[in-house]
Amino acid sequence: MLKFFFALFIVCIVSNGNIYAQDTLQTLQDTLPKISVKNRDGRIIISWKNNYGAQISNIYIQRSSDSLKRFTTIGTVLNPMNRENGYVDSRPAIGRIFYRVFIAFEGGAYIYTRSYKPSLDTTDANFPQIVDNETPATPGNFVASKFVFTGRDNNVIINLPNAERYKYSVKFFDENDKFLFQVNIKEPYLILEKVNFLHAGWFKYHLFNNDILLEKYKFFIPKDGRNGASRDFRNK
Repeated sequence: MLKFFFALFIVCIVSNGNIYAQDTLQTLQDTLPKISVKNRDGRIIISWKNNYGAQISNIYIQRSSDSLKRFTTIGTVLNPMNRENGYVDSRPAIGRIFYRVFIAFEGGAYIYTRSYKPSLDTTDANFPQIVDNETPATPGNFVASKFVFTGRDNNVIINLPNAERYKYSVKFFDENDKFLFQVNIKEPYLILEKVNFLHAGWFKYHLFNNDILLEKYKFFIPKDGRNGASRDFRNK
């Protein structure tokens, strides 16, 4: 009988150790509904791994100065079903700040992650590819968005996977922030003729999903012709 209880005691210890190891591993993976919130050089990187797959219809990132209430949505992600995903808050509020993620599922169900206070990131870990296009650039070292960019023929390309599932729209502005026009996106790949922009140069855009701002950036349309001849497209 003593041998039986001793063996049972050993089994319990091993089992508890396995459970602890599994929980630790899951914590290190930051798998939804757990998220990682890191402060890297003044930018807050919210990242996670997704094991829900196609069950997720949308993910919203929320921020508050209170860990329990008054959260507001600051953005969302273009492809919520990605295995690895994240969001960069490149202009975080000053003072105490907390982040959480709102996860909406197909069929109407939803959950919130718990709130997280950013921790200082001192590692060189590789994060998933995240849209972060706040830094000004010149044509020489300009890095275009992967969603709105200029093609080889200088036309503007809008590339939004699964566009038929969402209510994407893009507002275009000139380099002085004057509104030009808006396009509602119904297809994942759309080409806008450069003539719509009237001339070469820098242009800005705001990308929305159902009135929620996803990306705010710019693109450059080069001049046509050898040596940059003709800046005006209206006579083409």
